[in-house]
Amino acid sequence: MSSKFHHGHEAYKGFKIAHEGENKGKVIEMVDGKEIRPYDISITKNTLSLFIGVTILLWIFISVARTYTRRRGKAPKGLQNLLEMLILFIRDDVAKESLGEKKYRKFTPYLLTVFFFIFINNLLGLVPIFPGGANLTGNVAVTMVLALFTFLITSFNANANYWKHIVWTPGVPWWLKVPPLPIMPLVEIMGIFVKPFVLMVRLFANITAGHIVGLGFLSLIFIFGEISTGAGFGGAVFTTIFTVFLFFLELLVAFIQAYVFTLLSALYFGMATEEHEHAEHH
Repeated sequence: MSSKFHHGHEAYKGFKIAHEGENKGKVIEMVDGKEIRPYDISITKNTLSLFIGVTILLWIFISVARTYTRRRGKAPKGLQNLLEMLILFIRDDVAKESLGEKKYRKFTPYLLTVFFFIFINNLLGLVPIFPGGANLTGNVAVTMVLALFTFLITSFNANANYWKHIVWTPGVPWWLKVPPLPIMPLVEIMGIFVKPFVLMVRLFANITAGHIVGLGFLSLIFIFGEISTGAGFGGAVFTTIFTVFLFFLELLVAFIQAYVFTLLSALYFGMATEEHEHAEHH
């Protein structure tokens, strides 16, 4: 624990916090007079926020599942009623519409998980105090992992027609598909990696942008306050009103970004598993 170092003033079992050099501020171990950096697996604020988000997610759905078991055949109520509306929305308007009646069941668990994970952590990112205080979905590493999951599920479930359309795109002149100018296969292969990249950047950028705008307007209070006290008070009133409006806008964005990520994932799954005959008939 970091408390063992007493704010960096003491060593603990050969470990200490460096006060100078390239490892300044980092935990090091002295071995034969040399500074060795141990592997740092500390629980950061974002890691703690991730644990909290997952715990809330599990608590909500385990409790709702138990309620369904106890109230089988009865009308839903309370939290069960609220979640049923969202679950049916993702199942019917996202999964079924994108994947069809035959295949939606296979991918619905992932789509529901990713939707509620993003949605809950988007909301936690708007809470300035514990258990919030961390902008998890505004961390590009987190959105990258979510996009990687979608990429792997798409790739491993893709059928032969999907890969055939990438390597040998139908309806395109043959000379655009063979060396020395295999333009279309290169474009399609790039598209495989561009799709998850867009998923990653869209979620990260939209969530981060809202926080940056809010921070910028709050900073105006101090900027105007340096000019004069009256300007500071006037700026505070304007900034507070706009920040409250921005907060409600961010609530909408929290839902929209979770929905967009889930919808695009479902569309990618649908394109990867679509049968050629069905596509031609459609």
